[in-house]
Amino acid sequence: MLNDVQLIGRISAPAERRVMPSDDELVSFRLVVDRDRLGKPVTDRKRPTVDVIDVACWTARTRKVALALQPGDVVRVQGALRRRFWKAGGGAVSRHEVEAASVARVRGVGARR
Repeated sequence: MLNDVQLIGRISAPAERRVMPSDDELVSFRLVVDRDRLGKPVTDRKRPTVDVIDVACWTARTRKVALALQPGDVVRVQGALRRRFWKAGGGAVSRHEVEAASVARVRGVGARR
């Protein structure tokens, strides 16, 4: 069994920092990733299809990198898919996200300078 996620995409908005009720710090951001749909390269379609993936940074290193990123930056995220649960309103809520083990800006390939 393997839970290993590797994504390259663009940052859609500045990262957000939150302190959880447990006093753990979380920095999260959204990554926009092109999707190769039905075996057709993205350039062959009139309208590109993308996925917007939530990325959670729990370690000091990934939080620091995420907070330095700007919208439009191209980054590589490596980590694992997680389902996180918490209480909100009157019940339990869950979300799938990538828990980042590493986050790095990608130079070139359309990256912002």
